[in-house]
Amino acid sequence: MIVIQLDRLLLERRMSLTELSDRVGVTLANLSILKTGKARAVRFSTLDALCRELECSPGDLIGQTPGTQPEPQE
Repeated sequence: MIVIQLDRLLLERRMSLTELSDRVGVTLANLSILKTGKARAVRFSTLDALCRELECSPGDLIGQTPGTQPEPQE
């Protein structure tokens, strides 16, 4: 399963989700969806902006854990 490690990076950089939202121009709601693992896709432009502001590479932000993604509930 693919996981977004936004919490860890924000904590390491002592940055709030609100501050990151302001810096990258992505809504707080969309960053929250990404942070909680509910996002189904990420634009490369968003990934690039996140990496720029968090001073990291995509591999620092995106990880993989054993297992499969849970099926979406309808």
